[in-house]
Amino acid sequence: MTEIAFHFNIGHSAADKLHYACRLMRKAVAAGARIMVVADSAKAGQLDRLLWTFSPLEFIPHCVLGAPSVTQHMVGVSPVILSQEAPDYPHQEVMLNLLDGLPTGFEAFRRVIEIVSQEDPDRLQARSRWKRYTELGYTITRHDIALQGA
Repeated sequence: MTEIAFHFNIGHSAADKLHYACRLMRKAVAAGARIMVVADSAKAGQLDRLLWTFSPLEFIPHCVLGAPSVTQHMVGVSPVILSQEAPDYPHQEVMLNLLDGLPTGFEAFRRVIEIVSQEDPDRLQARSRWKRYTELGYTITRHDIALQGA
């Protein structure tokens, strides 16, 4: 069964949430993981730009699924793929959900990570997702970033 993890108390803004996503992806890629990030087109664009600039000495290889310049080869070798929801994901290892609701096809992935900021609308949407995962029978792992000092 898919492992669901919620990382919460991530800053006070959408920018904090995206920066945390970059740090999380950097750590996962360094450990050899492949990550499918699902987000709306605006967030995917912001994250694409941020992955190029968030750390001056590091680059996280990534591609945007469906972009005209992205070839099938790039999708096959890129450790991070940014996408809107897709009927066929190129892998089912780790999904990072930045959507407001549950992503289509999440149950095919080994692990789903949810990132929750301290903004009230984000917290309310996360509570709804948490409730839905629980109703579907998933056990959720909690990561309170405020307690970890990250």
